[in-house]
Amino acid sequence: MTALLTDGQLLARLVGFDSTSRNSNLPIADFICDYLDRPGIRVHRVPSPDGEKANIVVFVGPETNPERRDGLVLSGHMDVVPADPTEWDTDPFRLNERGDAYVARGACDMKGFLALAINRAAQLARAALRQPLVLLLTYDEEVGTVGAKHFVQSWQDRASLPRHAIVGEPTSLRAVRIHKGHLEFRLEFRGASAHSGYPHLGTNAIEPAGRAIVALAALGERWRDERPQAGRHFPEVPYLTLNIGRIAGGVAVNVVPDQCAIAFDVRILPGTEVSAIHDRLDHLLSEALGATPFALECTSESPALLLDPQAEIFQAVQREAQDKGPDSVSYATDAGWLQHAGLECVVFGPGDIAVAHRPNEALPVREFIAASGILDRLIHRFCRAPVEL
Repeated sequence: MTALLTDGQLLARLVGFDSTSRNSNLPIADFICDYLDRPGIRVHRVPSPDGEKANIVVFVGPETNPERRDGLVLSGHMDVVPADPTEWDTDPFRLNERGDAYVARGACDMKGFLALAINRAAQLARAALRQPLVLLLTYDEEVGTVGAKHFVQSWQDRASLPRHAIVGEPTSLRAVRIHKGHLEFRLEFRGASAHSGYPHLGTNAIEPAGRAIVALAALGERWRDERPQAGRHFPEVPYLTLNIGRIAGGVAVNVVPDQCAIAFDVRILPGTEVSAIHDRLDHLLSEALGATPFALECTSESPALLLDPQAEIFQAVQREAQDKGPDSVSYATDAGWLQHAGLECVVFGPGDIAVAHRPNEALPVREFIAASGILDRLIHRFCRAPVEL
């Protein structure tokens, strides 16, 4: 059995795995499963459809009462975004303590929370818990909450999960109950190649893509003037947004291009129907393009999150964190999918989202320590009880 590590030592081990989303997460998943292989802990792997990755579900304490679903879920993702070593002052996959902060890829987003959650479970393996503590660790959150979606679609025994959940993300120790959703779309055009000296022999696929871009940009501008009721939770950007992020087409300037693809995203508000967005985009493009054929596909969906402010888990996290700040963020998390498994999710964790995904990503040590105490108190509240000897 692996010896218990301190929270800082465990964080160092976790960031040492290059769990960038493009890689398999099985090495870090294997380490976590081995570390948690202790009496009193039940570990389940949920492989991805291709077997290259896995979610991990860990149970500590008694089984969940399926009618009450008491206890607590701590959820986090194992993947990180890429890190270019040439842009870092130190090795991004080696934990460095610089001043009052831990520096490494993933230290902030979000292996700091991951280390705390895993160690809480390891330390409580032999404890007397009245209600279960469950860890739900996912893959590929950074590329569209893929692992959380797969978990919700594949995990059959939802009654085995406590309904109260904390989803780790760098919120600067704020309790977040609302976030926007994120949709990614791919728009494709097919033409016919030809020599540019004889354009009438081909069909240019880039030209209609240009008309589509104009139409999409105009829709984004119109959304700025719309103010759905849910927008009040996002004072900085109280509307849906559309961003055209990539365009690719053609092979050479003297060849009529036979293909073109546009990738764009839409940030949706809670209560927005994905099907309604797709229908609106399809109608818009049909009007702009006339008889020109196109293919529109939603390639990734991360649902928005909305939790009642009176929810017990939200009130508890706010109280323990002594948090009175904003309760919404404009990015998407695994919580959007996990709420569809009947979980009441609060997004919470140490670190500032402003430094996530950037070179020299850092996690304040004081927030890391403070978060450990907050989680200890929340676990005591939702899982523990005095033992009668």
